[in-house]
Amino acid sequence: MELVLNTFGTSLSRDNEGFVILSKDGKQRIPAIGITSIQISCGAQITSDAVLLAIEREIEVLFMDRSGHPIGRIWSPKYGSVSTIRKGQLSFTFTKDAVSWIKEIISRKIENQQALLLLMTPRSAEMEKKVRKSIDRLEDYRAKIRSVEGEIVTDVAPSLRGWEGLSSRIYFETLNLFLPEEYHFVGRSQHPATDIANALLNYGYGLLYGKIEGALIKAGIDPYIGVMHRDDYNRPVLVYDVIELYRIWVDYVVCLLLMQRVVTDEYYSVREDGSYWLEALGRRVLIQSLNDYLDEVVVVKGVSRSRLNQITLYAQELAQQWKKYN
Repeated sequence: MELVLNTFGTSLSRDNEGFVILSKDGKQRIPAIGITSIQISCGAQITSDAVLLAIEREIEVLFMDRSGHPIGRIWSPKYGSVSTIRKGQLSFTFTKDAVSWIKEIISRKIENQQALLLLMTPRSAEMEKKVRKSIDRLEDYRAKIRSVEGEIVTDVAPSLRGWEGLSSRIYFETLNLFLPEEYHFVGRSQHPATDIANALLNYGYGLLYGKIEGALIKAGIDPYIGVMHRDDYNRPVLVYDVIELYRIWVDYVVCLLLMQRVVTDEYYSVREDGSYWLEALGRRVLIQSLNDYLDEVVVVKGVSRSRLNQITLYAQELAQQWKKYN
């Protein structure tokens, strides 16, 4: 269970072995047992006693900006990084195996994009033809990515970034065809979003960043040591690598909300510069929808597990693999 405080003026304090949420709607007490994370947005507050209880119970505390991206984190020292994993992780980044790993990451990302496009129902034969053409073009880029060779990631990174960017452009242009006309968008826009579709995508990706970073930290992996994303100073660049496997989950949830036409003017606001920002209702609906989707149990390789648990297990697998590179 996650506690999300994203309404201005809301506060979180401690009451013995539980938390107390105080908002304009009143007071609510929630036991600490069963809580996995606490997310706090701008305008909400948390007391030091509540933070200490979270640390004692190994509950991560995330501070989020208005776009849903984590800008700070407090976690228990009980699951800090293990030196053998971090040393192996660093050694791995300079091996040929790292090239194979990042190629697989991007290839699977494009495969997921193809799968989502195939899941959609075209409204006409002409639209179906456009979708099929896009899927074939995405397959061409997958083939290029799989065939590229290099001894270390820096040898292939420029090519991979170029092909990944081109394939993403094709994917979003095609995905746009399935949305109601009032939600159509012209490409991806970030920092800030220039339409409601991108505002939802940006916030959803921000939520996913936080979950992936938390899974990596708990597994003993340093999220600041990236593989392909290695140039950004003081950022959890490994999260930017790993998230490519799971972005499709946010895409699916956002598309579902837009296609169901549940998004109203109350979900967002538009500033004078034309940027779009989710308001409390929009954030609440997206957070709940994404969490419900991540909590859904699906069968993977014959084993039933939630989508969120897949991220945890993947992080644990990475940690075990990278320990071998010491």
